[in-house]
Amino acid sequence: MTSAKPRHKILSSPRRHAAHVPLEQRARPTAERMRRAGARFERGDTGQITMRDSPLERALARKTITPEQYAAAQKYRHHWYFGGLHDHLGSLDLTRILAGHHGDYSGMARSENQAFHRQRLREAVQAIGKIGSHVLDSAVCREMPLEQVGYALGWGNRAYAYAAAAERMKIALDGLCKLWGIG
Repeated sequence: MTSAKPRHKILSSPRRHAAHVPLEQRARPTAERMRRAGARFERGDTGQITMRDSPLERALARKTITPEQYAAAQKYRHHWYFGGLHDHLGSLDLTRILAGHHGDYSGMARSENQAFHRQRLREAVQAIGKIGSHVLDSAVCREMPLEQVGYALGWGNRAYAYAAAAERMKIALDGLCKLWGIG
């Protein structure tokens, strides 16, 4: 006869029960994020907070670019995004086999809408050239700081890198304004 071992009661660790926080409070940016953004955010009538600290927004606030160039950059980013060229957010499913999926069209547009936006983006890239499109893809679409874009262009000094990237961005945006008849 086996002796039954006494069962020990599993004690749960004391948990701190946080007070229920309403969604409006949870959906706000953290204090650190607001501090990093500084004064570059807008609060809408409904309380929605829009952060305005992307490189494009900063360039407009510093008057590095004109409102017309800003509108052209937004249009460029619109065609880039709706052309499906952005990185997709997703998570890894650990329960499935990791293999290529042949139904993803291997980079081809999935709809006529995507094909339209990609065609407009190709026209823009032809108008502004390789370097201009690289600068706009990095700074406007992927929101890399202008200093990093300047470093990628080959400048080693931070001030020169920023100035070179800002100048290339302005030249490219002027080309887009001319192409799209903005301003």
